[in-house]
Amino acid sequence: MKSRILGVASIVGIAVALYFALVYAPTEQTMGTLQRVFYFHLPQAILSYLAAFLVGFGSLMYLATRDLKWDRFAYCNAELGVLFTTTTLVTGMIWGRLAWNVWWAGDARTNLELILGLLYVGYLMLRAYLPEREKRARLSTVFGFLAVLDVPINYGAIYWWETQHPKPVLGPRGGGADPDIKLAIYVSLLAFAFVYAWLLTKRLQVAQLEDEVGSLESTMEAS
Repeated sequence: MKSRILGVASIVGIAVALYFALVYAPTEQTMGTLQRVFYFHLPQAILSYLAAFLVGFGSLMYLATRDLKWDRFAYCNAELGVLFTTTTLVTGMIWGRLAWNVWWAGDARTNLELILGLLYVGYLMLRAYLPEREKRARLSTVFGFLAVLDVPINYGAIYWWETQHPKPVLGPRGGGADPDIKLAIYVSLLAFAFVYAWLLTKRLQVAQLEDEVGSLESTMEAS
């Protein structure tokens, strides 16, 4: 039931977000229509950060409790982290190509986002090569904590180093964006948050079934 509600909310949310991004929000004076990519790029980036914190939280809870449900929670979020870092990088490359005539600026923010994505991939690759369930859960937490560490450095990169990436428009240090632009950003972020929650719910259901099948197979092999 919860999954169905999140699915409907995701569909409705994306439709509303498209209206706000493409119709409601005014055309930005400097970048023009190109700026509308921002309404898709920024939510993906924020959710790629969120995935890291959820992976770290799941990893910490697993180490504290040894309950495999937290390990499932962590690696399902790592899979979503791969998805959202990829969409962040792709939308950023489209923006960069049209705005600055480069696909890859190679600045600190872009490189750190790529590293975040590679940490998610490393997390999942480590799990793929470790057959023992408990050992796999324990050792993969290292990559989970490294992903968490990447996020504050990633966020601070545009303040600490010279980067091609523009300064943020949201948050306490954000620029003075038009209120309608900010509203469109928040609507888009909420819509993609529903998508994230729906994907996570579905993936957790599958992950629990995978663990149950794995446990059954182990019992049958031992008997």
